[in-house]
Amino acid sequence: MAHPARNAAPSDILNSSRTFFATTKTSMGKRLLQSERNAELLIDTLRSLVAEHRFKLHDFVIMPDHIHLLIEVDSDMTIEKAMQLIKGRFSHRLSHEFGYRGEVWQRGFTEVQVMNQKNFEAHRTYIAENPIKAGLAATAEEYPFCFCSLARKKMDHAGST
Repeated sequence: MAHPARNAAPSDILNSSRTFFATTKTSMGKRLLQSERNAELLIDTLRSLVAEHRFKLHDFVIMPDHIHLLIEVDSDMTIEKAMQLIKGRFSHRLSHEFGYRGEVWQRGFTEVQVMNQKNFEAHRTYIAENPIKAGLAATAEEYPFCFCSLARKKMDHAGST
């Protein structure tokens, strides 16, 4: 009897970190994230969680009513817990810092585990093209609420100092 082919590289079998493409939407599709203030609060929330070593963030885009993340969690963290931290901390900050009293996020989220570099790059391309397809920017770098734009700003700032 033939054995099924193994898709995982031997080095990945013992790797305790997992990368996911995750998406979550705002409650009832409200465009809560279209304001610069709210989008920047979400970016700050993501930065603080990364700085606390809760997870690694490889890429993201904040759209007016949803977010896409390329997020890596280690063996001490589940994707469910990482998403709970992001959504909970942002909701808490939006309420306490800006007085928002409504429901922020829809229940749950979707995720797909990224299994190889080709898949990783496909999700990264999807994230970069999302604001372009939505008519919010002509290029990924032009859209202010994404990893690509923030990385460019950081490089520009570093070059000018």
